[in-house]
Amino acid sequence: MQEFVEFTLGGVAFGMIYAAIGLSLVLIWRGTRILNYSQGAMAMFTTYVALIVINHTGNYWEGFAVALASGLVLGAALEWVVVRRIEDKPPLNAVIVTIGLLIFLEGLAGIIYGGQYRSFPPAFSIVGLTLGSTALGISRNDEFTAGAVLAAALGLAALFRYTSVGLRLRATAFNADVARLLGVRIGRVLTLGWALAGLIGALAGVLVTPSTFLYPNSMDSIFVLGFTAAVIGGLESPVGAVVGGIVLGVVLNLAGGYLGSDLVPIFGLAVLALVLMVRPSGLFSTTAVRQV
Repeated sequence: MQEFVEFTLGGVAFGMIYAAIGLSLVLIWRGTRILNYSQGAMAMFTTYVALIVINHTGNYWEGFAVALASGLVLGAALEWVVVRRIEDKPPLNAVIVTIGLLIFLEGLAGIIYGGQYRSFPPAFSIVGLTLGSTALGISRNDEFTAGAVLAAALGLAALFRYTSVGLRLRATAFNADVARLLGVRIGRVLTLGWALAGLIGALAGVLVTPSTFLYPNSMDSIFVLGFTAAVIGGLESPVGAVVGGIVLGVVLNLAGGYLGSDLVPIFGLAVLALVLMVRPSGLFSTTAVRQV
């Protein structure tokens, strides 16, 4: 029983990381109808920036703040310089361009920082917490991770539901031409959407890297699992991305704990395939088809 509790709570902690990547994908999808395959590479790049600041200043929170700011700038710059050129083109163009950005950012990180593995400091203690004599399988840093991701999810949900900015983002994704006729500045809205997604991706990068290592390809597997979390919840729903991330994290941690860590990637792909077969629109989707 104690093992089950540890694996479950540990899975929730890992699931929050997948949820953060899923949130960034949901944000771009809801705002632009583009699936950003370079999201993991963007998170990796901003994490390198954070590590440089932390090593230079000795202050984790300065690095954390700079990572979020650099995520905003990187997301906005990529949209303005690259993605805007293909926003009115066939969907396959966006797929090719974002995969190209993935390769470019990972290659650039290798040139600048090298390919060696680097450790990244956690915000809080990683010593496991206990309840009496029972180990919980989570730490103070895991609690911080969960709180940060939940805050981001609630913030995005409120943004889309209750603010004029969220309304503009949804209107632009639904029909950009009609939104433009209604006075929405499409270019600014799309840039904002990518900037916010860059910020959420940067958050995911600094949260996950203390549990792994930092190197140019370090976020590739995390991105795949974050995409799976977004698909489970539905690409329309920030809350669904969080729930999908938690479900995925628990399933993979239980599989790794009881059956062996080698089977974790297989279970991740199995979960993705099952959701796509049973409910391809996701558990929290509200519309199966969007007419444009």
